[in-house]
Formats: sequence, C-alpha cells, structure tokens
Amino acid sequence: MAAKISTATPQAGRPSNSKTIISRVSYAFGAFGNDMFYGALSTYFIMFVTTHLFNGGNQAQNNRMILYITTIIAVLRIVELIIDPFIGNWIDRTKTRFGQFKPWVVVGGTVTSIAFLLLFTDLGGINRTHPMLYLVLFAILYITMDIFYSFKDVAFWSMIPALSFSSTERERTASSARVGSTLGGGLVGVIVMPLVLFFSLNKAGGTGDARGWLAFGMMVAIVGIITALIVGFGTHEVQSDLRKNKENTVGFKQIFATLAKNDQLMWIALTYGIYAVGINILNSLVLYYFTFILGKSTLFSAFQAVNILISLVSVSIFPKLVDKFNRKRVFATCIGIMLTGIALFSVAGKSFILVLIAAEMFQVPQAVIFLVVLMIITDAVEYGQWKLGHRDESLTLSIRPLLDKLGGAISNGVVGQVAVIAGMTSGATAASITATGQMKFKLMMFAVPAVLLIGALLVFWKKSTLTEQKHAQIVADLEKSWGKTLAPETLSADQIIQISSPVSGEFKALASVSDPTFAAGLVGQGFAVKPSDGKILAPFDAQVSRVFETRHAIGLIDENGVALLIHIGFGTVAMAGTGFVSYVTEGQHVKKGTELIEFWDPAIQKAGLDDTVAVVVTNRQQLTTIDVAEPNQTKLQANTEPMITVTI
Repeated sequence: MAAKISTATPQAGRPSNSKTIISRVSYAFGAFGNDMFYGALSTYFIMFVTTHLFNGGNQAQNNRMILYITTIIAVLRIVELIIDPFIGNWIDRTKTRFGQFKPWVVVGGTVTSIAFLLLFTDLGGINRTHPMLYLVLFAILYITMDIFYSFKDVAFWSMIPALSFSSTERERTASSARVGSTLGGGLVGVIVMPLVLFFSLNKAGGTGDARGWLAFGMMVAIVGIITALIVGFGTHEVQSDLRKNKENTVGFKQIFATLAKNDQLMWIALTYGIYAVGINILNSLVLYYFTFILGKSTLFSAFQAVNILISLVSVSIFPKLVDKFNRKRVFATCIGIMLTGIALFSVAGKSFILVLIAAEMFQVPQAVIFLVVLMIITDAVEYGQWKLGHRDESLTLSIRPLLDKLGGAISNGVVGQVAVIAGMTSGATAASITATGQMKFKLMMFAVPAVLLIGALLVFWKKSTLTEQKHAQIVADLEKSWGKTLAPETLSADQIIQISSPVSGEFKALASVSDPTFAAGLVGQGFAVKPSDGKILAPFDAQVSRVFETRHAIGLIDENGVALLIHIGFGTVAMAGTGFVSYVTEGQHVKKGTELIEFWDPAIQKAGLDDTVAVVVTNRQQLTTIDVAEPNQTKLQANTEPMITVTI
C-alpha cells in the first residue's frame, strides 16, 4: 500500500495580500520598538546610572554605588548569555492558539518595558536609605528584564520564516524590519537629550535631572509595549505541517559541543565578540563626549539624525559593495575607515564639525560590518552541516545576538568605571572636568576600542576562511547528498514507477557529464540533458521535498518514496539564484507536467558554466532496480517517453 504523503501546501492558510502588508508593516514597527529599547538600555541607561541615580552628598559613596551597579549589570548580562540557547529551545517548543512566537513578543515586551521603567527610578529612595537592599532589588529587576528581553528578542527575530513560505516575501519583511531597526536605534539617540532636558526642572549643565530621565524611560517603555502589541495583533503566523518541529531537544553539553566543533563559526564569533566590545565602549561614551567635553549635549541629536540617514544609505548599497569587492575586503575597509575616524575623533577637541565627521566615520561602517558578519554566520549553518553531518540553524544564528549582549555587558561595566575615573558622575558639568580627567576619558574612549578593532581584524583576516566561493562549493556538496536516506517506512513494495525527462534537449549519458561526482554515480543513477529551452517540468506525480535556495535544483519524492533530484547545470550554485525562477514551494504536491523551475540559459553560459541538467534517483540503495533507457534518438521532448523505470 502506498505510503501517505501529505498534500498540504504552504498556500493553504496563506494570508491575503492585505494581511501580508499589515503583517509586514506590523513587523517593521516591532523592529523599531525592539531596537529603540536595546539602544536605550545598552547606551543611555548607563548615563542615567552614572549621573543621576546616586546623587547624595557623599561623593565617595556615590562612586562606590555606581561601581557596584555597573559591575552587577556586567555580571548579570554575562551570566544570562548562558541561558539564551535554552530560551530559544523553549520558544521552539511553544504551542498556543495565538501562535508560537507572538505570545513571547507580547509578554516579553510588556514585562521588559515595565521593569525597564522601574529601573529609571530610585525605588522610593531606598538607593540612599537602604543601599544594600536597593542593590538586591536592582539585580532582581535587571535579570528579570534581561531574561524577558531575550524571550522577546529571540522570538521576534525567529518569526520571519513563520510569517511566509515565500522567499520574496521573507526578503521584503526582513528589509522592512531592517529599516525599522535603523530608525528605532537611531531615533532614540536623537530624542534622548531633548526629551530629558525638556522634562527636567534642573538642566544641570546639559545632563538634566532624574525627572527628565524618568520621562525618557517612560517613553521607551510605552513604545516597547505598543510595538509589541502591534506585532501580536498585526502579524500572521502561517500554520502548516512544514513548520512542525521534529527535532529533539538537546542538552547543555550537546549545545556547546556543537558550537565548538564549527570552527568557522567560532572564529567569526571571536572576531565579532572582540569587535562588539570595542564599538559598544566607544558608542556608549559618545554622549559623554558631547556632554562633558563639547559641553553641548543637545548637539548629540543632530549627530544621531545624520547617522540615521547615512546608515540607511550604507545598508541599501551593501549588496553592491559585496558583489564588487567581496566580504573580506569590505570588512577590512570598514575597519580601516573606523580606525581613521577614531584617530580624527581623538584630536577633534571642541570642533563640532570635526567631531561629527569623525563620529560618522566610526558609526556608519557598523551597519555594513553587521551585515557581513550576519551573512558569514548564516553561511556557517551549511558549513556546520557539511562538517558535522547535522544542521543547527537556530543554535548557529543565536550566536550574533549573544555576542551583542556580551559586548553591551562588558561596555556597561567599563563605561561606569570610566565615568567615575574621569569625574563624569553626579553634579559634574563640562566645566568641572579636569584636564587629567579628559585625558583618562579619551584614553579609554579611543585607544582601547582602536586596539580591539585591530585585534578583531587580525583574527578575521587570518582565521575566517568561509568565503562566498567556499560556501557555494559546500552548498553544492550538500545538494549531492539530498535524498539518499529516506526512512524505509516511506517506501512502498512491489511498485513500478516511470520517470520521463523534465526538460527538452539532447540526451547525455550521466557518465559523460563534466561533474565527477555526478559522472561517477555517487549522487545517484539517472541521465543528463543538454537543454534546448529553460523550462523544468515535473516528470511524474510527486511532492516537492526540497527547493534549493539558489533555485538551480529541486528534489521530488513520489507517493511510493522514490527520491528524484533535478540539478540544473554544474557550478551554478555560485550564481546565487540569478537567472532562475521557482514556481513551486516545499511541501506542494505537483502533477506530471507542472512547471517547477524556469531558467535563463544565456545567463549560465555567460557565467562560463555548464548548463547540463542532471536527473538522478538518489535513494538507489533502498530500491530494487533502476533502469535508465537509451533513447532511439538523442533529441528528447519533456514528459514524453519514459527515461527511468524504478522497481521497489
């Protein structure tokens, strides 16, 4: 009896166009609120702590409390990093009628925002009357906020695959989210000081007062709750059997053993970890520079506004930069620009124009480096699969936010120490900072990040070898292993299946093709076709099991369990999908003759690649016989005479 294969398709339950647009816009709002919150927490909260949280008459006691608080923040955030992989695992197992991810975004966003707002208070004055109790309550509030933020952050960025099965729609959603992130992360810097000073009764030399900072905290908290609710009510998670998680939960040892064995992931992680600490230190101290060196904290808003505009431009031209120069050169060039910006910043003094130019030279390349690192970490998914034999998407992709948190944790601890050493604490103004204090401040703001950036560049240049070309070859190797090991229970006994050619053209024996792996029969048994047109049709009734991301190959499985790989050209994975259009999605059931893929043959030839289409049955070891016909004439018409006869 034939094994039952689900005919549920991603189209089932697909949202309407209006729902798709609403979902995309809602997700962009979520990204706006998410990055506004992260910017406020990682960069501006620490200034409130150092300048206004402890303002008693005993300056030595104030400084001690600042050091305690910043140390608590650093330690808690580092400890919380260990929890992050398990948070992702927990979210993966969530099943509710509201969806898998949305409940965590709404609950996490609400709890996080309330805790964040409370941290912008002195908890009823106990920071002065009962300092030790305050430290305990602060630690509890902070770790609660951080854990729920992790739930929200991980759930939010994991939603993209759940919102649509369409690659095009996913790209549009991700692009909208990136715009929202840039605006949210930048706008919080634009409004921070004007908002603080507007609500402050005492401007305090440009630093404002506790009332002004509370208003800022309230604004960020309100935006956080509203945008989380927008995601909850506005997005639509597609429900399908394809989204069911069939992987078993892994334990502590397995998680970290998997990460350690992926050497390219570890090298890019080390690179980004060093880099993240460096940029977070300098980014967090820029507002201090505007406030206590320039003496014009309100100009920070102008700097951030310019930064938003230029960052949006840099993100938009990123694909062209990588195509023209490659990731490694782009990364090195960006680090060079940032180091030049640091050098100029260190001698800019009180010149706003020089400070603005230097700060932008440091800030703008960060968006490009973020994308370079994100792409390499994403490629490390396939590298790990190729090297270790199993695929760990969520675990691999959790590394980048984990390192951002690490950078923020260490920088928060460092910034607190710097503020105390330089005298930039409660009651300080630009006029009260001594020359010695300025020198110590600049040493930490410029020299330390510069050394860290150079270190990150050296590690990246010497150890990161996962280039675009190597990744393309890895993907090509992985493709050749598709379908070899279907579960035996999916095969039907005593069945004969006939498969025709999926494309018109000239017949070629598989042993004669240019790819040695296909020619040796290591991928499977079958034949090849030198195509005369660019249409790939389903050669038998089947379910689409795999549509490769670059759209140059497709895997089909019929109801009897026969796995067929149709591979268009050799080396065409390097084309990254250019010239290929897919008309089907994974899980879709297709009838013989259904158009699967269309490709533009001149694009393959222009790239200097072989356009031969290979058609092979990949799970031959589980089948009784596979007979490949010798056609009466070399010219084949798609979906006419049987070319492969399979006996199970």
